[in-house]
Amino acid sequence: MIIGVPKEIKNNENRVALTPAGAKELKKQGHTVYVQATAGNGSGFTDEEYKAAGAEILPDIASVYKIAEMIMKVKEPIESEYSLIKENQLLFTYFHFASYEPLTMAMIKNKSVCLAYETVEKADRSLPLLVPMSEVAGRMAVQKGANYLEKPLGGRGILLGGVPGVLPAKVVILGGGVVGTQAAWMAAGMGADVTILDLSLPRLRYLSDVMPANVRTMMSNEYNIRTLIKDADLVIGAVLIPGAKAPHLITRDMLKVMKKGSVLVDVAVDQGGCIETCKPTTHENPTFVIDDVVHYCVANMPGAVPYTSTLALTNATLPYAIQLANKGWQKACKENNELKLGLNVVKGDVVYKGVAEAFNLPYESVDKYLA
Repeated sequence: MIIGVPKEIKNNENRVALTPAGAKELKKQGHTVYVQATAGNGSGFTDEEYKAAGAEILPDIASVYKIAEMIMKVKEPIESEYSLIKENQLLFTYFHFASYEPLTMAMIKNKSVCLAYETVEKADRSLPLLVPMSEVAGRMAVQKGANYLEKPLGGRGILLGGVPGVLPAKVVILGGGVVGTQAAWMAAGMGADVTILDLSLPRLRYLSDVMPANVRTMMSNEYNIRTLIKDADLVIGAVLIPGAKAPHLITRDMLKVMKKGSVLVDVAVDQGGCIETCKPTTHENPTFVIDDVVHYCVANMPGAVPYTSTLALTNATLPYAIQLANKGWQKACKENNELKLGLNVVKGDVVYKGVAEAFNLPYESVDKYLA
């Protein structure tokens, strides 16, 4: 198979979808790998390293899309890329379709095959290609939240862990999945007073067992959320419904009861956000203020630490990429249900229910293409 790796062009996105080590593995399997010039620079990988691994370097993004049968990316294509995508071309990347209708409609129109990292799912319901970036984002959420609690950046002027004789900050985490768990560990390690909410009692029992003493658990419901955010210094939104839009757990009216200079970090913003007032921001302009509450809503948080993020992501994606390249997407998805669940849009049809429901679009069973 001919595999293309374009340079990411989303604002401040420095990750790359394939490392030189990954290129070498694909080459060993008999595949051809084309990498756009300087695609790996932001993550610390040079064109020379890709060449040494057996990849070929192409000068621009159009050349990569033109020649490749499978495109490997990190973030969803942006508008300038839509016209470059060919009919029947396989795109293997994060899409988060349910949060952005124009992207969905563009991929339907170009009749490409869209296999989304975020909906590849194991039998135990875990999301192996979302986990690495969720781990990064959960830890970063606390780093960023602590930073924006500083007075010069608009925050209350409170140190997350406090000092002897001064109480630490109160951190509320909505969601006890991978993001929430990593955020809780990070906040607890910095000495904060942490409360984590989730809908699952078994999950809360697990978290109660493994978390340090400064982390408490609570059932997630509107009453508890409203009560907790009144005293919260930092609130982290870490809710995920695979392939679907995140529910709004904090609504606009709730901001009025929050402390002036408190901080909201919505990690779910690339799935529409679990905080109603959040809208996607960039690393260039990461925050805005509503009702004296600082909102941090960067949609590609792991892009700020591209070396760590690229290695973590490609460790997870490469085995799946090899299956797709070796067998072709239809055979690979027929034989591996995890990959099958990653298919979102195929040749003009929406084949993932969460995406169809988000925009009231017709839903087609993916089995139509795997028979």
